[in-house]
Amino acid sequence: MINSASGKATILVADDDEMNRELFSDILTGEGYKVVCAEDGNQALRAMNNRTVDLALLDVLMPGKTGFDVCQSIKSDPETRFIPVVLVTGLTSVDERIRGIRAGADDFLSKPVNSQELLARTRSLLRLKEYTDELENAETVLFSLALSIEAKDPHTRGHCDRLSSYSEAMGHRLGLPHEQSVALRRAGVVHDIGKICVPESVLIKTGPLSSEEWAIMKRHPITGERICSPLKSFRLVLPIIRHHHEKLDGSGYPDGLKGDQIPLTARVLQITDIYDALITDRPYRRALSHEDAIATMRDEAKRGWWDSSLIDELEALICWQAPVVEAIKVAHAF
Repeated sequence: MINSASGKATILVADDDEMNRELFSDILTGEGYKVVCAEDGNQALRAMNNRTVDLALLDVLMPGKTGFDVCQSIKSDPETRFIPVVLVTGLTSVDERIRGIRAGADDFLSKPVNSQELLARTRSLLRLKEYTDELENAETVLFSLALSIEAKDPHTRGHCDRLSSYSEAMGHRLGLPHEQSVALRRAGVVHDIGKICVPESVLIKTGPLSSEEWAIMKRHPITGERICSPLKSFRLVLPIIRHHHEKLDGSGYPDGLKGDQIPLTARVLQITDIYDALITDRPYRRALSHEDAIATMRDEAKRGWWDSSLIDELEALICWQAPVVEAIKVAHAF
């Protein structure tokens, strides 16, 4: 995590004019920041790849890749997209500003640059970066916790990663908004995080659960929702965690929801969860083939448990999406 007050933040200054680079560097190092300089767009991208950068100040007009190009590259890379980018420009037209916004710029500075404005914008964006880092750290802890629960049962190895991929792919196939597809990807990892409160003797029991053990198991969606609820970025994930064990006929848990009362995203994850469980070896049975798994799910849909239209979509996805097919092969390899 950055700490701009103690001079730990690293700022990339990219400008083909040496005097401008020296001016920016003097102002920023005078405030305790570490500064990395680049003479053009290509050098700026190499600097991004070779070291940790907390903020990028990019001149718009540079040889080769422009500031717009570099900004777009930074923002399109999952590893760097949350790094704040300021475009420094002498251009004043609205079209150029719009182009910068479309490239993903977080802010603009006009030449000649005022030193106080530069420092004020730098401090503001670094504070935002620090908040983003805290959020990413919190999500990482939750993901690690979820994977540690999965690791307790050797038969569920890789289940979270596969479910995350399946669910996000289903979201795209169904044309769901981007944020809901992201929620499905996250939920694939953390959907069973509430099992942290389920005793291991219950979690990996090979025989039928007693009524008392089943009552404990049925509480895990509520526990999972409670664990993840402090993260505002998980607001669309919470309904998936809570409701992915509901059934269309109301016989599921924890709330006994029926039909469309169950959120679509929860039904999507539910279908992919069931499918992956069926094609994976479990202590009480061998893995089913793809055909047998789909047939089993269709039989259960006729009982009123699952959404048959989503089973159709999942089958089509698996048949036509190569990455998903490859993931299934990997699942069977273990």
